[in-house]
Amino acid sequence: MATQKAPFIFRLFSGLWKTITWFRVALLNVIFLAIIVAIIASITQRETLKINDKTLLSVAPTGVLVDEYTYIAPIERLTSSDNSPPETLVRDLVSSIDMAADDSRIDAMALELDKLAAGGISKLEEIGAALTRFRATGKKIYAYGSNMSQHQYYLASFADEISLDPFGSVVLTGFASYRNYFKDALDKLKVSMHIFRAGQYKDAMEPFLRNDMSDASREHNQQWLESLWGAYTSEVEALRELPEGTINDYINNMSVKLQSVSGDSARLALDTGLVDQLNPLHTWQKTLSEQYGARSDGSVKSLGFREYLAANQKLLLPTDPKVALIVARGTIKDGYQNPGEIGDKSFQELIDQVKDDSSIKALVLRIDSGGGGVFASEKIRQSLLQVREKGLPIVVSMGSVAASGGYWIATPADEIWATPTTITGSIGVFGAFLTLEQSLAHLGINTDGLGTTELAGAIRMDRELSPAAESLIQQGINNMYQRFITLVAEARNSTPQAIDAIAQGRVWSGDKALELGLVDQLGNLEDVIARAAKLAELDNYEVVTIKQPTDPVDQFVESLTSAKVVQSASQQFKSYMMSDVETTINPVLLAHFNALLEPFNLTQSLTDPRGMYVLCMECRSPQ
Repeated sequence: MATQKAPFIFRLFSGLWKTITWFRVALLNVIFLAIIVAIIASITQRETLKINDKTLLSVAPTGVLVDEYTYIAPIERLTSSDNSPPETLVRDLVSSIDMAADDSRIDAMALELDKLAAGGISKLEEIGAALTRFRATGKKIYAYGSNMSQHQYYLASFADEISLDPFGSVVLTGFASYRNYFKDALDKLKVSMHIFRAGQYKDAMEPFLRNDMSDASREHNQQWLESLWGAYTSEVEALRELPEGTINDYINNMSVKLQSVSGDSARLALDTGLVDQLNPLHTWQKTLSEQYGARSDGSVKSLGFREYLAANQKLLLPTDPKVALIVARGTIKDGYQNPGEIGDKSFQELIDQVKDDSSIKALVLRIDSGGGGVFASEKIRQSLLQVREKGLPIVVSMGSVAASGGYWIATPADEIWATPTTITGSIGVFGAFLTLEQSLAHLGINTDGLGTTELAGAIRMDRELSPAAESLIQQGINNMYQRFITLVAEARNSTPQAIDAIAQGRVWSGDKALELGLVDQLGNLEDVIARAAKLAELDNYEVVTIKQPTDPVDQFVESLTSAKVVQSASQQFKSYMMSDVETTINPVLLAHFNALLEPFNLTQSLTDPRGMYVLCMECRSPQ
């Protein structure tokens, strides 16, 4: 009997399925090989990196200085057309500089600052302290910039020699805190804002209630701004051996001074003593290459700080005594949040890692946060108390900002440390929401109905807020404020009355907070780590950064983006997939646009289940 052929449609789908199966198997094989290549590349990179004597270390921070990387999906990093990391970890910079200071093979440092976008003054101080330690060993630092911003110039001032492009400038303006105010706009839109607060200086939501800054807001913001600017100018003038008042004179009389040099800003910087030489980049590199060697493209032969740090990382053994470091950066929110934000549940997972690791003997909590929701802040505080119950010392290191909810979560610590320019305090509470009853009525939309009690349906966006509801909300805010100052008083061995006198939502600089008893010591992160180890009676220890568990898929793509061999392949992929024409947005305009939208972006963070917030809107490091 002749074999009957299968129907055509069946054979078609069968063949298609076999083709799909072949591609699937082939793709899995490619992925498997890529993993092997990535692992080998990452291992051999560390083993084969040879550091010669008289090596020049290149320290070229890129993007924004941060204590913790903001989460970016690894696949997005793989296909990104930007070769410069958008953020630089402060601790990576400090660690590499300190290692290089003790490494006889490192002879000097090239501090290249053109790609540094921003960084809080306290972070700059910590890097500056490391640069000071490097210079104390007798090794030289050569700094270069094209058009130096205030943050770039601050780091440059720690160098033995500063070079500036002849067509460049040193752009110093002072610190400022400006916000947009929306009362008239909201009135025109007939939007009703309901703001409840406890604390005379708690001005987070002022932009929605006024058209200008209140006297109270102006008073306390001026205090911390002047404190930070005073620290900046005095430090720079001391490093550059300039007379006191030089920086302010340079800024305030810029127009007259520029006239004296025919508008040549680079010459003005040189004549003022802000820089030592005016050189194009290639001339500066040529001078260094004569001493340290040159690459084939003519650039100076140097070793990048990231490569240097990777080559010197130690393998930590499970039994080594450790000081754990947890970074709490960003707005405090409910639930699970990616790095760059602080979620109460994701933070609990970090604490669980500390509790479950018997080799961890102390905890350092690095805070860089203006706060967030009351409920989430309290959950995080409670999770830290679990570490205290285990007997581990906790020491807080305040970064650029540790205010409001950022201070709330610091209260369980044995000791609280800040830098002189940390922005802290803002001990106050607010609640806010809007109603649209006027807007809807203007459009001809009316709301009516009934409820079984006076409060039934009282809090709706389409209804006017009743006096009874307003009273209840304000009483809740007042109660939470009393709880806040009470827990601060207990943590600082004080009284609620004494804390209330320095609270009220007022913002303080770190050195002033020390005077007021809100912090115990001034120092940087390395000082805090050493202190935590001392409290735990550790002579020899390793520092381990506690991070959120990584998704297996993210781990795979992360391995691809971290291995040089596969990075090269990804660059080829980009060259085919990306357009040759890049659209560039002026970063200054982008910054102003983001500032305009900031109060509205804030509403995305207002997710507290009771609508109560310990958040400081003005607590951001001045640029």
